[in-house]
Order: sequence, then C-alpha cells, then structure tokens
Amino acid sequence: MARNVERRAALADAGLRVLAATGARGLTHRAVDAEAGVPLGTASNYFRSRDAMLGALGERIMERFAPDEGTLAELGAREPSLDLFTDYVRYVVERTTAQPELTRALIELRLEAVRRPELARILGDTLRRGYRDDVAFHVAAGLPGGAFEVALLHYALDGLLLDLLTTSIDAGLDPDQVVSALVSRLVARA
Repeated sequence: MARNVERRAALADAGLRVLAATGARGLTHRAVDAEAGVPLGTASNYFRSRDAMLGALGERIMERFAPDEGTLAELGAREPSLDLFTDYVRYVVERTTAQPELTRALIELRLEAVRRPELARILGDTLRRGYRDDVAFHVAAGLPGGAFEVALLHYALDGLLLDLLTTSIDAGLDPDQVVSALVSRLVARA
C-alpha cells in the first residue's frame, strides 16, 4: 500500500468532492483520479477497495472537521454554564456549515453505510470516536448534562444540518436561534 500521507489526503479530498457532487454512485477510483489530476490507478493504489476508499473518506471528513485547539482551549477556560455549552454547539454548527460539501459527503457516506457492512463498521468507529470526544470535552468543561444530553444534541444537530444543507423545510428560523433553543431545552434541566 502507498504511504505518501499528503497524497493520500489529497486523494481523499478529491474523493470527498466527487462524493458531495455526484453521490456514492458516482464515486469511483477513476473519478477520484480525474478529480485529483493524477494518473489512472493512483486512487486504487491508496484505497484497494471501494469500502477502503469510503472508510478513508469518513476518516478524512473527521480530520477536516476537527476543532481548532485554540478555540477549544478558549471555550474550555470559561466557567461551565449553559451559555458556554451553547457557544460550543454554535461552534460545531459553524464548522460543519462552513464546509457544506464535507457535511453532504458525510450524509452520503452514512446512507451508503446502510448497504455496506464494512463501511458501516469503519464509519461507525469514526463517528463513535467523535461522539466520545464530544462527551469528554463536555465532562472536562464541567458542562451541564452528560453523555445522554450530548447524544440528544448530536441527533438534533444532524437534523438541523440535514435541513440547512439539503432540501429544507424552510421554517424560517435562524440557525443560531435553533441552537440556543436546542441546548436550553435539552440540557438546561440536566
């Protein structure tokens, strides 16, 4: 297997662009090679199977969505409060909507994982790791609630992002207002 980390990341980024633009059916090794502007066969050298490529795309999405350590430190230095948790959730929405193609690609991957058990395993591991990291931040920051409330917010934010970045119900609500309401209603009583 090829070991060039930068090229692997560039191929994964090209794959994410293809996935976001054409969906899972349009994602092929050849399409990734073309998008990345590399010789045919390069993507298959890095990702031997379709499941391996799809799994690598899921991992790459999470790498690119990783929070800025400085911002996390600033948030973590604040006094635990509902306002702090609201700001943290706002930061999550900001990161995921600033790169809409990544969020759309993640939605595509999650749907594809329903039909591909190996992808479900790989992507599930990646998603669960992200959830555990969120719970760890939540606990370390002394925020109200715990793992259950973080899970509820994940479920709610997934729906909000789906609505913001795909065909919307167009309820006319400001996303920031939605985040504040979600946090206060799901976490305030915890």
